Amino acid sequence: MPEASAEHLQQIYHAALAAVAGRPCTCEALTARPPAGPVSLIAIGKAAASMAQGAVDALGAQVQRGLVISKYGHGEPLAGMQTIEAGHPLPDANSLRAGQALLAFIAQTPLEQTLLFLLSGGTSALVEVLPEGLGLEELRRVNQWLLGRGLAIKDMNRVRRGLSCIKGGRLARRLAGRSALCLMISDVPGDQPHVIGSGLLVPAPEHALPQLPGWLADFLNRAPEAPTAGDACFAGVETQIIANLDQALAAAARQASTLGYPVQRHGEFLAGEAETAGRRIARQLLAGDDGIHLWGGETSVSLPASPGRGGRNQHLALAAAAELAGHPGVWLLAAGTDGSDGPGEDAGALVDGGTRARGEARGLSLDQALRA
Repeated sequence: MPEASAEHLQQIYHAALAAVAGRPCTCEALTARPPAGPVSLIAIGKAAASMAQGAVDALGAQVQRGLVISKYGHGEPLAGMQTIEAGHPLPDANSLRAGQALLAFIAQTPLEQTLLFLLSGGTSALVEVLPEGLGLEELRRVNQWLLGRGLAIKDMNRVRRGLSCIKGGRLARRLAGRSALCLMISDVPGDQPHVIGSGLLVPAPEHALPQLPGWLADFLNRAPEAPTAGDACFAGVETQIIANLDQALAAAARQASTLGYPVQRHGEFLAGEAETAGRRIARQLLAGDDGIHLWGGETSVSLPASPGRGGRNQHLALAAAAELAGHPGVWLLAAGTDGSDGPGEDAGALVDGGTRARGEARGLSLDQALRA
């Protein structure tokens, strides 16, 4: 077995990223099953630009027009397509502008033309149409509350569906009989389409709300009733998951084996508080066999009143560093597949048995950083 190194962990991570990259995954899916006739393209999410490029690679001139909605700085504008960049993880004024542009784009699409939707992580924040009486101030207040409560993504998106005119399958009503093919990169447990992007084009099953403050519960009474399974608005909608966590983990395992490491892929989906998960898997590493250990999942962080910089992956890694302190030759890389971890631009963090000591030598406190 080779000697563990940061370089090897990054090679393994980049192999995982390549396996779920928007452009090749979209191109492969559409090459295998291309829609008939001309299409109008709508791409939303942090991978929107790369997915749109993959569609053009596969379909060429068959893509007649396009709307790309993504996070600031995520991808270059594509020729002939309208591009809108908006706020993530907190929606902003451009998220509402993107919602109106989305409705206008659909309305201007010929009834006989297929709408090709390409959805990826971040969709829920990047596009919104609010009911009367709710505005940007209320939308941001809701999302700030959601982001700081340590909620699972299914619970966060259940709330988002409840105050939207397009989420929870409501956008399907705007199709007015048009056919829609929806390709999705899943960033949620179980690859549930109604959770991805808060379910723009699919019905949502009954799901209890998390405990909410009174002001937020009042907001949820203002959205139009969502269509249910079997509603005619879903008749022409086809959905397909084209990339997910399992594909990323399988590619990471292959790369680790190629580098000469024994691989242990843990079946557990990491969830719950990032600090708890980080400490626990660090202890598993210290007690486990040599080689590469792989986990996937999505943890959460309960934020203090005035949180510092970071995200769930950096928080998990830092908590793990506390357990790994003083143990040489043990590394942990925690990173997201979508390019950013929390509100910053870092994907995650890499720590080892010397992380705590190196930080303390620079006057930093690991425990204080976790509290912040």
